[in-house]
Amino acid sequence: MMNPNTTDFNRGVVAPVECLKEGWALIKDQYWLFLGISVVGMLIGSAFAIVLKPVEFGDLFKGFDYFVQGLVAAAIQTVPIFIVLVPAFAMFFAFTIASMPHDRYARDQGPPPGFIIGVILFVLVMMVISLAIHILFVFAYPLIVDRKLSGWDAIRLSARASMKNFGGMLGLILLNFLLGILGVFACYVGVFFVMPISFASYAAAYRRIFPDIAPSIMSPPPPPASWA
Repeated sequence: MMNPNTTDFNRGVVAPVECLKEGWALIKDQYWLFLGISVVGMLIGSAFAIVLKPVEFGDLFKGFDYFVQGLVAAAIQTVPIFIVLVPAFAMFFAFTIASMPHDRYARDQGPPPGFIIGVILFVLVMMVISLAIHILFVFAYPLIVDRKLSGWDAIRLSARASMKNFGGMLGLILLNFLLGILGVFACYVGVFFVMPISFASYAAAYRRIFPDIAPSIMSPPPPPASWA
């Protein structure tokens, strides 16, 4: 059960360039540590949640403390993927069979223009759908760790918050995509060097949307002398 504090989030607060700057400010003093964490994190799961606090390399493995709820969140995320992608690929396969020429002479001429256009449209649609799913669920794992939510509650809250910040998150993802492209141009090795900055920018966006929850402090009772 989620309480009001854990479900609070801000709307329209993600500025892509500012998140990138804030992310760099978060990690610049420990960049090489975060580079190692990012590389290892690719092998065992998402790493950007740990940017929210000072870290040591061993903190990376604390994610196993949330394995069950993380597994629940991962399983839930596969549902829309199967619902959308499986029928889409089935239709694409049928389209491919129907579009391919059946006589030998036509096959020698290569695929028809309609097939090429169909492939391009299919790839673009799949990219848009995958991007939308990624935006909706991008904060699920940090919410499990940061706000101690169940996998189901984290998925729901991530989707709600992402929808209210959809434009900013889309811009941030595209900006990080461009950074990745630049990394590819740097003999592919550059991709690894921009990963910590990308993770940190998502962490900055997360904290903008989900402010740190201050612990509630009970006020002490008034002194007995004031009871009269």
